Amino acid sequence: MSTDKKSGKVDMSGGQSLGQNPFGALGGLALPSGPVWAGSADGKAQVGGDKGAAQVPEKNRGRVDVLREKNGRGGKTVTVAAGFTGIGLPEKEALAKKMQKACGVGGTVKDGRIEIQGDKREEVARILTEAGFRAVFAGG
Repeated sequence: MSTDKKSGKVDMSGGQSLGQNPFGALGGLALPSGPVWAGSADGKAQVGGDKGAAQVPEKNRGRVDVLREKNGRGGKTVTVAAGFTGIGLPEKEALAKKMQKACGVGGTVKDGRIEIQGDKREEVARILTEAGFRAVFAGG
């Protein structure tokens, strides 16, 4: 980079080239031209492509019941996610925190169940689906 002593301006004309193009070698590889879908022959989940398309979870982590409870809560409604199998308390707490932030409400983890304040079944089901669980609406 050279500077003009009088004006103090930096020369932006380009000067030297930076050398080798780091992406030059990628042209010879046999890379796919578009996204790979879950229904394709190789069976892989979608890679790249349209952000508006639904992402397919890479594995099914089991069924989780999403229900609404009011009993014993002074008339207040609580959304409960119950029936988790194969995950520990730290992961449940992380999911609960993500749900609380997405719904803008409070919540807790009690007796292996995630409780979110208010009737937020759709939001809770969406977060569980993104995490790879099969959310099922149970109860009324």
